[in-house]
Amino acid sequence: MEKDKQQSFLSRGCYCAPQPHTRQLDVFRHSCNKLDAFDWLKNIRTPDTYPPSNFVEVRFKNSRKEFFTAPPELDLQTGDIVAVEASPGHDIGIVTLTGEVVRLQMKSKKVQPENNEFKRVYRKAKVSDIEKWVTAVKQEDSTMFRSREIASALNLEMKISDVEYQGDRTKAIFYYTADDRVDFRELIRDLADAFGVRIEMRQIGMRQEASRLGGIGSCGRELCCATWLTRFRSVSTNSARTQQLSLNPQKMAGQCSKLKCCINYENACYEDILKDFPNMEIELRTKAGTAFFQKMDVLKKQIGYSYKDTPGRIIMLDVERVKEIQKLNAEKKEPDELIAESPGSDIQLENDLQSRNSGLEDSLTRFDKPQKRSKGKRRKRKPKGLKKPPTKQL
Repeated sequence: MEKDKQQSFLSRGCYCAPQPHTRQLDVFRHSCNKLDAFDWLKNIRTPDTYPPSNFVEVRFKNSRKEFFTAPPELDLQTGDIVAVEASPGHDIGIVTLTGEVVRLQMKSKKVQPENNEFKRVYRKAKVSDIEKWVTAVKQEDSTMFRSREIASALNLEMKISDVEYQGDRTKAIFYYTADDRVDFRELIRDLADAFGVRIEMRQIGMRQEASRLGGIGSCGRELCCATWLTRFRSVSTNSARTQQLSLNPQKMAGQCSKLKCCINYENACYEDILKDFPNMEIELRTKAGTAFFQKMDVLKKQIGYSYKDTPGRIIMLDVERVKEIQKLNAEKKEPDELIAESPGSDIQLENDLQSRNSGLEDSLTRFDKPQKRSKGKRRKRKPKGLKKPPTKQL
């Protein structure tokens, strides 16, 4: 249970639980996570003629980050625990960025300072603020489990995946997922009576839920959305078709039951390579017969064709060779064979070797070590037909 409470502070960027009566020097530490930002302008002095930036970036639980305005007399530094304006009351967060780099961060996130009204930073957190904040954070896990029981008793088709208390413990945000629209007015009344705080419900998607809960993917690594991925792009089956992936829902879906985000990672590379590929619906006519398209290897830039007489034998051709044959067919000419080299060349032998080894890939005993014969001396066998010599009798 103590480990779960420590995890609640880790999700806010805290290295350890804050102690109200000590200096908070080692509470916040930069680490390898998706919400960490490197201040590369830290050692660069801002020109005196340039107006100083009064914006700071404050981190809260999980993926929630916001920009606030701070008075210059506070002299905030990265890692300071501050009390910021909230609705209602105030909230407690940790400063993650200060100075001129905040403007660049706002520009990358398309936040315009002229067209937005930003909330203010009240002060650095006092001892009483940190005590309330620590108490509220430690109650989040028990609140989440209790709220799930209340929602289940009301027969609501929803799942409460996370709870975040406000720093002054006057409001709690409940994050939930649901397939359909949910009428949770009665649920809000029950939660307010049970916990004595103001209730706010926020619906999140399946991907946002997976990023909050975390887990291990089919690749054996932590989920991308839980470690470094912050923006979710739409993933379609067209990306899978472009990369010649098997359209198997069980293999293409992640833990969020949506298409895996990693399908988009190499899609642009495949699209660029496929621009040089010819139209593969056109059959290739040769003197040896007509060949049709079977498969392709995008990264090797090869296309597999088979003669109609021998559809089981696939011949891999380079893209330039396919273009050459199509150009000859357009001129009403036919080459002798698909492969320009003579039979028995390296390309032909490679195709034959692949066809011979294709059966070994599915063998169940391909990784078994062959049994070695014992090195002991073999017992000599007596030849058949020979009898023992008769014994002499005295």
